[in-house]
Amino acid sequence: MRVSRLAIAALLSAASLAFAAAPAQAGDAAKGEKLMKKCGACHTWDQGGKKKVGPNLFGVYEQNCGHNAEFKYSDGYHKACEKGFKIDEAMLMEYLADASAYLSGVAGEKVKSKMTFKLKKEADRADVIEFLKGNK
Repeated sequence: MRVSRLAIAALLSAASLAFAAAPAQAGDAAKGEKLMKKCGACHTWDQGGKKKVGPNLFGVYEQNCGHNAEFKYSDGYHKACEKGFKIDEAMLMEYLADASAYLSGVAGEKVKSKMTFKLKKEADRADVIEFLKGNK
């Protein structure tokens, strides 16, 4: 059986698209919980926990932006929130890497976040996200 170059190219293209669309490797919630200690200077994540420099993160996963009415978000956060976003895996993967860059992208203009901490490693972000998913 003879396979044409066009057919091979089509198969390789389809395979590369399948791999590109595959989600990132799932994080480890236990590792995420340990990493959250870095966040403890500015956040709490226990049910009913107090706000600090940042909002309490209990149950934050899958909430709409600005959901915590008791917390005073930055002007940049408010501008991005006007465009609307949900706190989900894709959002957190970008936000935890660079909150101001994420908010600027959503807002369509350069804005700042109160959160200056950046979680550089994708695996660490995946672990924190996995922890936040189960923290409800």
